[in-house]
Amino acid sequence: MSGAEQGGAFDAITVHNFCEKISEQTIHFHVMKMNGGFFLWVGGSPTLSNLAVSMISKFDSVPLSMLLMGDKSETAPNSLAQRLAKKTNKQVFVSYNLPMVNTNLALQVEDRIKKEMGNHPEHF
Repeated sequence: MSGAEQGGAFDAITVHNFCEKISEQTIHFHVMKMNGGFFLWVGGSPTLSNLAVSMISKFDSVPLSMLLMGDKSETAPNSLAQRLAKKTNKQVFVSYNLPMVNTNLALQVEDRIKKEMGNHPEHF
């Protein structure tokens, strides 16, 4: 039985890719928009070393967040997922696959994501 037959409507999953040269590195961004949320992959090479999820809660102003896969000492995926969930009011999955040796790079990457969200909100 399809979603429409069950009384619910399903939106298609859409994919959006973009890249940017930041601090002498080419950074790739992959967004999969889903019904009620999106998955964001960020990296310089094709790896999936972590995965975090975040969503807003009516019980707290800080979005709930959990690392589903990866090294628990890496805070970048959780932090980015929380900030994007708060900004979009959607469930957000993030895989952040860049080395955390340069905090300036992380800020530039997040700024690039926010710029893309402003220019193409239909993809998020």
